[in-house]
Amino acid sequence: MAKFKTLQDFYKSKEWRIFRMSLIAERGNKCQRCGKIIARSIDIIGHHKIELTPENVNDATISLNPDNVDLVCFDCHNQEHGRFGYQKPKSVFLVYGPPLAGKKTFVRQQMKRGDLIVDMDRLYVAVSMLPDFDKPDNLFSNVIGVHNLLIDNIKTRMGKWANAWVIGGYADKFKRERLADELGAELIYIEASREECYARIEADERLQYRKAEWRGYVDKWFEQYRE
Repeated sequence: MAKFKTLQDFYKSKEWRIFRMSLIAERGNKCQRCGKIIARSIDIIGHHKIELTPENVNDATISLNPDNVDLVCFDCHNQEHGRFGYQKPKSVFLVYGPPLAGKKTFVRQQMKRGDLIVDMDRLYVAVSMLPDFDKPDNLFSNVIGVHNLLIDNIKTRMGKWANAWVIGGYADKFKRERLADELGAELIYIEASREECYARIEADERLQYRKAEWRGYVDKWFEQYRE
């Protein structure tokens, strides 16, 4: 596979043209989203479900992977990207569960490029440049201020994002459901037992000096959690 400097180079390349035509020959000239017949092959768009970027365009498992490409019509492609008058409804997800349950891993697997992610751990990293698990108490008011601003942006649907993911423990049932109602969010519980969380603390080298601290966070969550 040739090395491409830009996305434009890729979409003009022989590799992409041959790949796209092979998909059309295999799947036919029907839009995979709406089922409409597309009369001219030139009007069949190869849509990458994982969006291409300068960082991944040279990874053939993404750019030339049949499982990552749908053949769609112009209308469905514009709807997918919210272009030319199409406004996609904004979806919000509140992802909760105990510390080290895998909430961020779940969001990484589900999110799309350009989604809005609100996560206290990541906000600490952003304002402090410290490692993931080092969260100085003196920065809490600044971090929660940014967090609350982003939450307000989600409530008012400010911005051009299509999906927003709010990540947290949210052990308190009343507070969790109230926030979900205010955000119009779907609740997603990432389940893990206390023992599983303990095991992940032991396995994570970044926590080798903070094991007792994080076991305390886990214990506190399970003491407070109500379904």
